[in-house]
Amino acid sequence: MSTAAAPRTAPIYQRQSHSVGDWRITALSDGFLRLDGGAMWGVVPATMWRALTPPDADNRILLASRPFLAERGAVKAVIEVGIGQRWDAKRRSIYGIESGTTLEQSLRAAGVAPETVTHVVASHAHWDHFGAAVVERDGVLSALFPAARHYLPKVEIENALNPDHVRRASYRREDVEPLVRAGLLTAYEGVADIVPGLRAHVLGGHSDGVAVITLDEDREQGAIFWSDVVPTTHHVQPPYIMAYDIDVARSFEQRSKWIAHACERGWLGLFYHDLDSAFARIERDGKRFKTVRVEAHA
Repeated sequence: MSTAAAPRTAPIYQRQSHSVGDWRITALSDGFLRLDGGAMWGVVPATMWRALTPPDADNRILLASRPFLAERGAVKAVIEVGIGQRWDAKRRSIYGIESGTTLEQSLRAAGVAPETVTHVVASHAHWDHFGAAVVERDGVLSALFPAARHYLPKVEIENALNPDHVRRASYRREDVEPLVRAGLLTAYEGVADIVPGLRAHVLGGHSDGVAVITLDEDREQGAIFWSDVVPTTHHVQPPYIMAYDIDVARSFEQRSKWIAHACERGWLGLFYHDLDSAFARIERDGKRFKTVRVEAHA
């Protein structure tokens, strides 16, 4: 008689970096959370996903909250920011939030103070991806990165500030409003060049404006931050779409296109929610895809 695999426990953060052209990319950490396994895997049968991502007694799977630091010259860009610390005991319990190593701690371990970050580039404004952009000090909400220009898709800003009933559970107004007040937030649409060699592509599907973020995509060996378009290395097959996605047909269309494109170009993938692999490349495996973990510099 087979036994179910034990649910995962949070791994200890180990800083890893990788070079892409002139960019130095460092995987950071902002802790962990647990989300419902069925929702994270959509139509994928439980007998398949439970072996890859063993759930706990509440059917939740453990996920990383992994921002990245991209450095080149004077640019110090944080790609995605993480879940943040502004959570009460009830929500920490519901979502199994474990602080572990925070974004600020992992940044400082990489030799970067929050005050020196020049750019924050976010793929979308869901609370588990943008919650760390704002911190509370003496009862006042303000930017963690006070000198940085923050970038979010335009529709994501609109959804965060005025979410409808369908989207309300995914956004927190207070994650975005302090940045608007401080004049630190820039909206982008379509394909946006943040700085030379760092580009955001709004795709939609998972959310109305979710984007992938590329580095040196015009070179032979570029990189792509997948966000929730491909949340873990296990989600690399185009039909493996989360039940959280607001537009499944668009998700399938965009995932099919971009997974194949990244495979053909040999791009280094940066994975936000994967527990074990911050860096991996997508390769063909017959008619399917597979990911190959790329060992980074400790």
